[in-house]
Amino acid sequence: MLKTALYKKEKITFSDQGKGRVVVLLHGFLGSYEIWKGLAQDLSKSYRVVAIDLPGHGASPCFGYAHSMELMAKCVKAVMDSLRVKKYVIVGHSMGGYVGLAFADIFPDNLKGLCLFHSTAYPDNEEKKKDRLRAIQLVRSNKTVYTKSSIRNLFATKNLKYLHEEISFATKIAKETSQRGIIAALHGMRDRPGRDLILGLVEYPIMMVIGELDNVLPYDQLLEQSELIKNKTVLYLEHDGHFGFLESPKQSHKELRKFLRKCF
Repeated sequence: MLKTALYKKEKITFSDQGKGRVVVLLHGFLGSYEIWKGLAQDLSKSYRVVAIDLPGHGASPCFGYAHSMELMAKCVKAVMDSLRVKKYVIVGHSMGGYVGLAFADIFPDNLKGLCLFHSTAYPDNEEKKKDRLRAIQLVRSNKTVYTKSSIRNLFATKNLKYLHEEISFATKIAKETSQRGIIAALHGMRDRPGRDLILGLVEYPIMMVIGELDNVLPYDQLLEQSELIKNKTVLYLEHDGHFGFLESPKQSHKELRKFLRKCF
């Protein structure tokens, strides 16, 4: 069921399904609440699942030139406060993981667990920051070409041959993201701080999902990062890229369910 909550007098869109303990799903860059369709349906048999359109994505509006991860985290808090829910697990894909980490930093008392689905606590290095600026120029010159190539890059190269439906599904959502929303997110990701300290400080469980064939985040760096986590779960997907829940849905759902039981 689609609902809205107010943040800075603007309507943030989210889906809310199922009953019980609460799981919050935060999509990645160029995504929307819809990207979680399969996972949300599965988890909602056992949990209450809230999937949020982050600022500038899906039906949620833009809030200026740059969307910082902190602004997005505050938007998530506004949604959860509107539902009067105090404790929940956040599952963040890629950029959604950056938002989850910002949330953990600002609102530590609300989390029961955090899943970083193909995400990192490290900031952009200088080369990546330059890439973000180049991406902004590409979006300005041809948004359609940029979104299509970006989505294909998120799947393992060897999976492009047979995951046509999944690629088409993710591309359709990406194409609906506004130019302004894309640019604001790119600025926000570029300027985000490192939050690796959080991994070793918090008591609640943290899960990292790592794709061996990820074109965006090198798996060896993520494995190294996972060693920082005090209470950790690691899912290593040897055949997948940056979209494990679309590339290996059965395995992703099963392991995420195990993690949620650990959190609750």
